Amino acid sequence: MKIGLFDHVEFGDRPMAQLLDERLQYAEAADQAGVYCLQVAEHHATPLNMVPVPGVYLGALARATKRMRLGPLVYLLPLYSPLRLIEEICMLDHLSHGRLDVGVGRGVSPYELKYHKVEHDQSREIFFDAFDCVSAGLKTDSLTYKGEHYVYENVPIALHPLQQPHPPFWYASSNEIGSTWGGEQGLHYVTLGPMALAKTNIAAYKKALAKRGAPAQPKAEFPGGAAIGVQRHIFVADTDAEAHRFGKPAMDRHLEHINWLRTKHGQTGLTSRLNVERGANFEACLADGTAIAGSPQTVRAAIEKQVKELGVNYLLTYLFLGAMSFKDAMRSLELFRDEVMPHLEKL
Repeated sequence: MKIGLFDHVEFGDRPMAQLLDERLQYAEAADQAGVYCLQVAEHHATPLNMVPVPGVYLGALARATKRMRLGPLVYLLPLYSPLRLIEEICMLDHLSHGRLDVGVGRGVSPYELKYHKVEHDQSREIFFDAFDCVSAGLKTDSLTYKGEHYVYENVPIALHPLQQPHPPFWYASSNEIGSTWGGEQGLHYVTLGPMALAKTNIAAYKKALAKRGAPAQPKAEFPGGAAIGVQRHIFVADTDAEAHRFGKPAMDRHLEHINWLRTKHGQTGLTSRLNVERGANFEACLADGTAIAGSPQTVRAAIEKQVKELGVNYLLTYLFLGAMSFKDAMRSLELFRDEVMPHLEKL
């Protein structure tokens, strides 16, 4: 079992410079704790994400850390020029000395895509085209590519990634269709959501991967070569009551940020790809398994139960969210490092 760290870097009721300084210090602590990979989301025009240009943030992380892997989860490919993204990936791979993992996706929010003049109904095909183009461009000295949305002819590729043929690709999905595609492509994989939904998605991924035969870029540190993960919001304190003290306002604020654009647009029901099951508040998330809070013993037992039921080899923890104080986040990480991780790594 490998342990990852996820983050949106959402608005946290303090100056932006302070927020970023705290996150870099937190990343250093996570690196020293032995976290396998730090993966950051990309969202736009929402307080859910204060690093909407993940490449810039990852460049800073690359120099603030030394061992753990880093990457977007995910780059929203329909919003990028493939040629420019090829160059960015190569730069980040060298800045991190070969520690970059690249998550790719189409974007979960129709509102965010629309702001960038991308229609949601077209985003899947644009994503497929962009993924094929970026994949090809990372492996060549001269890019010639012809797709429905992107066309390049004899473009010199002066930058090449440090990892060959390129950094490993990841895919994150909250539904069976995307999970199946991720398995068919042999990408490393993460899902989320309540236990029943996560189990269904993981089964779809595993079935598709088994049919394919092997991951596209196997990782020896994971059984079978593929990272198969689930994301969970985790709050650790000396007692269950203390974890709930800071976990509830953090989770409730996080859920408010997730729904911020939907609320702004007057959409109170679920729509399109926003139809992702999640609890309405902290208590509901505890009940459905998407959030885990308590003493180290409580947290460890809950995680061990989920890992056994889901059959994952990668736990993507979300430890610092909402408007949590830096002090609470660091204490939670310390307890997780000392009293939870050593047990999980044996699973």
